Amino acid sequence: MATTAYASCVFINCPFDSNYLELRNALIFAIYDCGFTPRCALEEDNSGNVRFDKIQRLIEQSKFGIHDISRTELDQTTGLPRFNMPLELGVFLGAKRFGNKIHTNKNLLIVDKEKYRYQAFISDIAGHDIQSHNNTPATLITCVRNWLNDASGRKTIPGGSQIYTRFTKFKIDLPTICEQIPIDIEELTYNDYSEFISEWLIQEG
Repeated sequence: MATTAYASCVFINCPFDSNYLELRNALIFAIYDCGFTPRCALEEDNSGNVRFDKIQRLIEQSKFGIHDISRTELDQTTGLPRFNMPLELGVFLGAKRFGNKIHTNKNLLIVDKEKYRYQAFISDIAGHDIQSHNNTPATLITCVRNWLNDASGRKTIPGGSQIYTRFTKFKIDLPTICEQIPIDIEELTYNDYSEFISEWLIQEG
C-alpha cells in the first residue's frame, strides 16, 4: 500500500476469523466513509516479513487505533485463549506513552461486546472509555464514527445511521461489483474489499 499520511491512518486490531467478518467489514467501511484510511496486517501478504514487525510498523504509521478485545473464548483445539488483540493494544498504548513527540498524540478506541466485561480479564485498562458494540455492525459503526468525529475534530463526518445505510447499500451492490471483475465474494481479499469500498464511495459521492 502506498504511504498514507499518519494523521489519516487508523490501525485495526480485531479478530480475523469468519465469525467476526461482518463486523470487520462494517469497521473497514466506516473508517473509509469517515474519510480515513484503515491499516491492517491483512493488507500485506509477504511471507518474508515477520508478522509482529509488520504490526509494529502499522502502529508506527497510524495516529489512530481501533482495538476490539471481544474475542476471549478458549480455542477448541488448545483450550487456551488467544492474546493477540490485548498484545497489540499494549503495543499501541506503549507507543503512545513512550514514543516520540509525534506518537504521544495517538488516539485509540477500545471496544468489546459488553461495556464492562473487560473488568474480568484485563482490568488494567480501567480508566479508558470502553465502548460496547453488542456484536452488531450498526452499533460498531456508530461507535467508530462518534470516536473519529471527536478525536479528529473534523466537522464533515456523517452520522452513524447514515454510514450504516450506505454500508447496507454497498453490501447490496457488492455482488454486482464482483461480477464485473469477475471474482467470487468468498475469494475477496482484504485489499480487494478495501479497494471496492473506496471506489464505491467515490462513485456515490
